[in-house]
Amino acid sequence: MERPVRLAAVMLQAVTLAACLLCTGAAAAQTETDGEYKAPRTAWGRPDFQGRYTMETFTPLERPDHLAGKEFFTEEEAAELQELLTAEGVDPLAGNVLALEDEEQRQDRLYQDSDTHYDNSVWLRGNTPKGLSSRRTSLIVDPPDGRIPPRTEEAVRAAADRREARRGREFESHLVRPLSERCIVWPHEGPPMVPPAYNDILQILQTPDYVVIAPELRTNKPRIIPLDGGPRISDRIRLFQGDPRAWWDGDTLVVESTNFTGKTLFRGAATEEMIVIERFTRVDADRILYEFTVDDPRAWARTWSVEIPMQRRDDPMFEYACHEGNYDVGNILTVNRNLEKQTAADEQP
Repeated sequence: MERPVRLAAVMLQAVTLAACLLCTGAAAAQTETDGEYKAPRTAWGRPDFQGRYTMETFTPLERPDHLAGKEFFTEEEAAELQELLTAEGVDPLAGNVLALEDEEQRQDRLYQDSDTHYDNSVWLRGNTPKGLSSRRTSLIVDPPDGRIPPRTEEAVRAAADRREARRGREFESHLVRPLSERCIVWPHEGPPMVPPAYNDILQILQTPDYVVIAPELRTNKPRIIPLDGGPRISDRIRLFQGDPRAWWDGDTLVVESTNFTGKTLFRGAATEEMIVIERFTRVDADRILYEFTVDDPRAWARTWSVEIPMQRRDDPMFEYACHEGNYDVGNILTVNRNLEKQTAADEQP
């Protein structure tokens, strides 16, 4: 019980200390020196990242085919897209809208049919409408083509084996249902973190020895990242969030995570050998540049890297409780048991 008690104490320490710091103007003061931004400092002299942020964006993870070779939109193109994406009535869940080259198709994707049972443009639209986070045409910055590298032969075979093993068994048991459906882990929670479909607020807290990242939409505990330089856990222990170790590179917080479980299958391919390196750099009063690099030689032919601007957002965070009221798995399996009975009855002479 020592480890859970210690983690609870660390979380309480982080919350209490963060509350104190946010109440003091000294720690939040920002300065400019020689035109270069200098991040505000905590009471112990490190860059202060504390606050609530969002990574929400319509910018796709991978560069669409029709934008091949185009790393950035022009300022005019970005302004036109921003006007289109933030217009009244746009569905914030309109996925891959930039992958559509045809303007009419984009309009169809952006605006919901009025006869849906609820309107995403109303209940998911924040005080600041979702738009582009930069002029980049993809969040992936390396490889230069803005695409996830090809999977290895091993990863391709493993994916085919998983599909074959699930064939005809998709509704056999709760154990074969997706992890997110079972309220175990969401693919965006990380590391590495990617923008979720909605409720995209995360809070950062700091102490001299820990950084805490608490996404609003999560099923795991907040990420508690040590800065004490301690040894890693045993290689035999595997975690959904990995085992993080962090250090400061100037004003940039660097986090390296190992010891992942292969069950998460990040982007459908990652194995337990994945290593994720994240970098957090405060670039102005309201933004943190979040960067990550994924290294998994069993899954992809090479490493790949992403940049996502994190924008300060003072919207409140709400408790997300997946397990309470999670009737979906039981209902899904019940429906399929009934279908099986109906099929068996129909097949009787």
